[in-house]
Amino acid sequence: MAAKAPVDDKMFNGAQKSGRDKGSTSAKGTANGDAAEQSGEESDDDADDHVPEATTGAREDGAKKKKNKKKKPKKKKKKAPTVQTEPPSVLITQLFPNNNYPKGEEVEYKDDNRYRATNKEKRHLDTLDDDFLTDYRQAAETHRQVRQWAQKNLKPGQTLTDIANGIEDSVRRLVGHDGLSEGDAIVAGMGFPTGLNLDDIAAHYSPNAGCKAVLQQNNVMKVDIGVHVNGRIVDSAFTMAFDPMYDNLLAAVKDATNTGLREAGIDVRLGELGGHIQEAMESYECEINGTTYPIKPIRNISGHTILPYSIHGTKSVPSVKTNDTTMMEEGDVFAIETFGSTGNGRCHDQGEVSHYALHSDAPKVDLRLSSAKSLLNTIKKNFGTIPFCRRYLDRIGQEKYLLGLNNLVKSGIVADYPPLVDKKGSYTAQFEHTILLRPTVKEVISRGEDY
Repeated sequence: MAAKAPVDDKMFNGAQKSGRDKGSTSAKGTANGDAAEQSGEESDDDADDHVPEATTGAREDGAKKKKNKKKKPKKKKKKAPTVQTEPPSVLITQLFPNNNYPKGEEVEYKDDNRYRATNKEKRHLDTLDDDFLTDYRQAAETHRQVRQWAQKNLKPGQTLTDIANGIEDSVRRLVGHDGLSEGDAIVAGMGFPTGLNLDDIAAHYSPNAGCKAVLQQNNVMKVDIGVHVNGRIVDSAFTMAFDPMYDNLLAAVKDATNTGLREAGIDVRLGELGGHIQEAMESYECEINGTTYPIKPIRNISGHTILPYSIHGTKSVPSVKTNDTTMMEEGDVFAIETFGSTGNGRCHDQGEVSHYALHSDAPKVDLRLSSAKSLLNTIKKNFGTIPFCRRYLDRIGQEKYLLGLNNLVKSGIVADYPPLVDKKGSYTAQFEHTILLRPTVKEVISRGEDY
């Protein structure tokens, strides 16, 4: 709610009104009082001499009044901030004017595609869609700044709800869209609900209203953040652990993800890429509480292509070697993500659902439930096909929507994504980056100094 700006108390130093406003009489009397006492009387000549003096004095007083009036200081224009705050609140567009956002990590293609870096035709193609790169780089810089703040400030003892809200509110502030007005979240904001997945939960958990879960010292937490600008989604994740006992688990998954990023490229077969990822991850083991565990890739969670306004495209990047001969192609956008586990290396659906998304090819269904019809209209206008969670519905004022939401899921109009969980008592980790397979180079758009 807008409030009136407080008015500053200003001290005006102009001359105060006095009896002098009535002419020169007072001025004359005051000016000559001492002289009258000394002489005892005044001659006519003296009186004549005093008239012009009084007049002159009045003029001088007037001049002094004008001189004494201080000019109102000109309001200085506030300089645009040049550094980010904590928590993040400065628009990325202010920190990087003229759309001059940092590039990701640019890597030249290998072998038969090495020519692309200098080929004139490919270099020309690379310049045809400036908006594509501008949107992606803005979203990526937002992601970097928010996640690096989170890495420094997330501590045991904080609730998962506070953590999720802190990350998501920061993203919205940095892109300049709070998502509260109709359609605002479709312009820019969260690419999907923030995943805060503890221990054996590998993916797709975000706190719903009433969640009282608290981050503990012995937890392994996967933080999965999506940021979009005009539907260009940057998908990147990291894992936090506060006990060095889990270091090898995190190192295995980070190495596997970096291997996938290194080997990915135009004409690479996805099944073979999975083999490289598997080899890297399985070379690690981790000792936890005196027991040594081999690190296994979670084979039924994969990386994926990203399409405009759609987090999951049509191609999948496995974490193990497969017979999939599908190739990566010029122009593809991939989320290269790997999950490692001390458990079975295979996840199942378990727990309360928080993640949902409208199907892009949703069937036309005659909805009989009025609450489902109303909610579908709200979802289309506020999120489109961008994934959302129950908290997002809460914050735009939706109430008693679960019956309608479940009806939309059963009708095949909205997809639900239950938490993916490995063996009870196991620990899982995740690292992820988004890459752009540009005509000239591979750009790891979400790469940062942190990972």
